[in-house]
Amino acid sequence: MQTDIDPRSLIGRKAFDRNGNKIGTVDEVYLDDATGVPEWAAVRTGLFSRDAFVPLEPSALVDEALHIPYDRALIKDAPDFGVGRHLSPEQELQLYHHYGLDIAAPDPLPGADRDRDFGRLAGEEDDA
Repeated sequence: MQTDIDPRSLIGRKAFDRNGNKIGTVDEVYLDDATGVPEWAAVRTGLFSRDAFVPLEPSALVDEALHIPYDRALIKDAPDFGVGRHLSPEQELQLYHHYGLDIAAPDPLPGADRDRDFGRLAGEEDDA
């Protein structure tokens, strides 16, 4: 999704699934803690006023509406964490798994034998 869009401008927009079926209305937008980039949207899905969390990447803003590239059934079955609260890392992980999104693993630290120095204090000399 475009990262230059003000997340507040998403609130109140209609949301549609990959087939053009209306899912509901964007209720809240959640930002990544580290980058401040919009990452998730909570979409109010209707009768029971349940909010479904949807990923903003790879969703797209088209003709003033949020188009989410997933089927309506998958979106409506997303884990429900309630809105208005911070998403924990565990909750985000559940959402990533639910949508089949890959989470980039952190790059390994340089040096294959980095564990050899684990626990050494800064400034200690090798005795060998």
